[in-house]
Amino acid sequence: MKTLFSFLFASLVIFSCSWAVSSDGHDDFLQCMSLRSDNNSSTSNIIYTPNNSSYLSILNFSIKNLRFTSDTTPKPLVIVTPMHESQIPSVVYCARENGLQIRVRSGGHDYEGLSYTSEVPFVILDLINLRQISVDVENKTAWVQAGSTIGELYYRIAENSQTLGFPAGVCPTVGVGGHFSGGGYGPILRKYGLAADNIIDARMVDVNGRILDRNSMGEDLFWAIRGGGGASFGVILAWKVQLVDVPEKVTVFSINKTLDQNATNLVHRWQYVAHKFDKDLLIMILIRRVNSSQYGERTIQATFNSLFLGGVDTLLPLMQRSFPELGLQREDCTEMSWIESVVYWTGFPIESRDVLLNRTQPNVQYFKAKSDYVQIPISKNGLEGIWKLFFEDEAEQAEMFLSPYGGRMQEISESTIPFPHRAGNLYEIQHLVSWDEEEVEASQNYINWIRKLYSYMTPYVSRFPRAAYLNYKDLDIGVNDKGNTSYAKASIWGIKYFKNNFKRLAQVKTKVDPSNFFWNEQSIPLLYSW
Repeated sequence: MKTLFSFLFASLVIFSCSWAVSSDGHDDFLQCMSLRSDNNSSTSNIIYTPNNSSYLSILNFSIKNLRFTSDTTPKPLVIVTPMHESQIPSVVYCARENGLQIRVRSGGHDYEGLSYTSEVPFVILDLINLRQISVDVENKTAWVQAGSTIGELYYRIAENSQTLGFPAGVCPTVGVGGHFSGGGYGPILRKYGLAADNIIDARMVDVNGRILDRNSMGEDLFWAIRGGGGASFGVILAWKVQLVDVPEKVTVFSINKTLDQNATNLVHRWQYVAHKFDKDLLIMILIRRVNSSQYGERTIQATFNSLFLGGVDTLLPLMQRSFPELGLQREDCTEMSWIESVVYWTGFPIESRDVLLNRTQPNVQYFKAKSDYVQIPISKNGLEGIWKLFFEDEAEQAEMFLSPYGGRMQEISESTIPFPHRAGNLYEIQHLVSWDEEEVEASQNYINWIRKLYSYMTPYVSRFPRAAYLNYKDLDIGVNDKGNTSYAKASIWGIKYFKNNFKRLAQVKTKVDPSNFFWNEQSIPLLYSW
C-alpha cells in the first residue's frame, strides 16, 4: 500500500508541475530547441511563433472544422513543423522540460480540435512535412509516414500496382497518423477490416524521446496504438501496413430514394441484410434532407452507395438474391479500377486522380458529430421519428451515415486491438450537422439539435455501454479533469470507445508514460489515478 501511495503521489507531483508554466515558457522552449540542434538555422526554419508572419497560415492550413478558428480558440505558443523524424525527440524533451503540452497534428481532422487546441500552454507538433511513402509490391507492404494523408497513400499504391489497395477511409485529406491509430474504416472494411487491423509495424517517439519500432516498443504498446489513439502514448512517426488484394475491376453504384420512393421501407429492410452480404459487397446509406424534384417541397433522401469487389455480372444476381427490394439495374452500375473507385467515393470525376494529392479540403465548415452502434434493427416508427427531426430548421445540412458491419468485422475478436466494435453490431452511425453561420448563438443551436437527435436515438442503439467510435471524437460523452486524470471518471467515456479494452489501455499508459505527459481531454488515463 505504501508503494502504491508513493507511486500515486509522485505521479501527481510530476504531472501537476508540468502545468506550472512561466510566462517565459515558450522562450525557454525555443532556447532549449536551439541548444539541442546541431544547426540553428535548420531549427529556425521549422519553428513558428505568433510573431512570425506565417504563424496563422500554418496554424489554419490543416484545420478542418471552423468551430476552432475563432479569436477565442486557444492558440499554440509555438508550432513546430519538423522535416525529419530525428527532430521530434527534441520537441518532446523541450516541451517536458518547460511545462508545455504537445498536440500532434497529422491531417487536422480531429472532430473536437484536440490535435491543435488546448486549454493549457501548448506546442503544436505539425507532421505535415513527414509524408514519405514507400510501397513494396513484392511483399504487399508499405511504410507511410504519419503526416501523409490517406489520399496520398492510395495514390502511391496505385502508382505501383493496380491490384493492391488498403482498407481506410474515403476522405482523402485525412491524415494517417490519427486515422489509423483510432481504427480507420472505409468501403472495403467488410472484406479486410479496419486500417488498424492491417498495421504490421510502426515507428514512434516515446515520452523519453526514444524512437521505437514494434520490436523495441513491445507488443503491449504496439497493441495500444492500433485503435487506442496514438496521442495518448507518444508521437506516431510512421506505419508499416499490409496491403490487400483488389481485383482489376470493381463495381460501384449510387441510388437515391426519397420518402415517396419507399425510402423508409428500404432503409428498414437494409438493416436486416446489409451485414449478411457477401464480404466483397458493401452498401452504405447516407440520410439527408433534400427538396423534392416533383413539387419543390422538403423530403428525406436515402442514398445507397456501394462498392463491390468484382464485376457487374457477378453483382447483379447477388443483389437479386440478397436485396431485390432496391431494384438494382445494370444501368445503375459502373465498372472501374479500385483507385478510380477511391476517387469516385470522394465525389470527384474518376479521371481526377490527382485530387488525392491535394491536402486542401474544399468547403470547410462548422460542424459537430457523434457516433452510435446499432445491434437491433430500428423500427419503421423509429426511423420516421428521425425523419421528423431532419425536417427541423437546424437540419438543413445534417447527415447520417450508416455503415454496415458483418463480414471480416465480425470475425476479429473484440480484444485483438483496442477497437472493440465487432460481432453483434449490425452497423455504425455517424451523426453530423454542419453550418455556415459564425455567431456563437447559431453554433449552439446546431449543437443543441444534434444533441437532441442523439437523445432521441437512445432506445435504438447499443447500451451498457452506449458505444462510440474514437475517430468521431465527441467530448459530450465525457472529458478528463485538468491537472489529474481520474481513471474512474475517464472510464465514463473510455468504456464507450473501448469497452473491456479500456483497462488494458490504462495499464499500458501507466507503464510507458507514468507522468501522464501525453495528456488531452480524452487521453487514456493512468490506471492508478484518483
